[in-house]
Amino acid sequence: MRLLAWVAPLALSGAIAVALLPWRRDAGAPPPRELLAGGNEPPAPRVAPELESLDRNALEAAAAYAGEHGSRALIVSRHDHIVFERYWQGSSFETLTDAQTFTPLLAALAAGVAISHRRIGWPDEPIGAFIAEWRQDPRGAITVRNLLQSSSGLARSARERDGGTDLIAAALGEPLAGTPGITRLEQPADAQLLALLLERATHQRYALYLSQALWRRIGAADAWLRLDHPGGAAHADCCLLARQGDWIRIGQLLLRDGNYRGDEVIRPGWVTLMRTPSRADPRYGAYLRLGSPAAPGHEPYAARDLFAVQGEQGNRLWLVPSLQIAILRTAPAGRDASWDDSRVPNLIIRGARDYTPPAQPGADVSALVPAHKP
Repeated sequence: MRLLAWVAPLALSGAIAVALLPWRRDAGAPPPRELLAGGNEPPAPRVAPELESLDRNALEAAAAYAGEHGSRALIVSRHDHIVFERYWQGSSFETLTDAQTFTPLLAALAAGVAISHRRIGWPDEPIGAFIAEWRQDPRGAITVRNLLQSSSGLARSARERDGGTDLIAAALGEPLAGTPGITRLEQPADAQLLALLLERATHQRYALYLSQALWRRIGAADAWLRLDHPGGAAHADCCLLARQGDWIRIGQLLLRDGNYRGDEVIRPGWVTLMRTPSRADPRYGAYLRLGSPAAPGHEPYAARDLFAVQGEQGNRLWLVPSLQIAILRTAPAGRDASWDDSRVPNLIIRGARDYTPPAQPGADVSALVPAHKP
């Protein structure tokens, strides 16, 4: 009986770990990982939504929609307080999940720390200054900003990037397909080169620098980066295994322009730079979606300053600086043809008692604001 008492929890935890690895190569060999050490601190204080002027019915309606579309979690924060949580599929704040396309955002944030520490000179510094292999190569003229904005001009090859692949060789092997800064193309090489640049600039493993510069400082729990092979390079483009609730910390950091609960993690102005529309595609900044989704039949976001962390997969992080609202939705990877990307945030935004609808061009302000005098 004593033996069973030890074995049963271990078997259960092993089964959970296996279930959380959708990118496993086969049943017996999960890909190698490297620890991203966290601070393992408690999350932000939890308060009732009414104390932060949010309508509970609106939050419940947003949760109902998220639940109908296969979500794992919906977490809402305002003014650095967690005001609402709803979980599905047996998950919780602490559940480890695949970060999917949230992962490259960490490299962009760490680059801001490296610039504030003068490890990198400025956003438009050519990466050939750090990547010796490209010092005399036209690709060395690609800038840090180009990598941040997915506009390096590198081709997106079809080469396999599963376990056993040399990620660095793959990224360095990508040829130029266009002029850097002109065309936006989401591809693994840009995030991977940004991580390599951080390693060369800081003389540290990517996981170690990311931990020291960012992850530990926001109090997130231990997480794990996927490696291309044991002791090899960490994926910066995908596949971080992290506690799903910890992404609300990233949301709070973005809303406060690099400040997390009083701690200046990144020098002010870096998040503003990340939110600057890219010349290659003004709908995007540095791994951030700016403005409303363009899908036919979907209404615009209810707040004009809303920006989001999102990709082709299920996870979403919506940020509204004017209202200091962060909304996290996690979900398994995959497209949902009936998903409306503005539905959840708009329900919550309009449920804020201090929300003022943005004036439409040519609108009568006196009709929108009672007692207004021109």
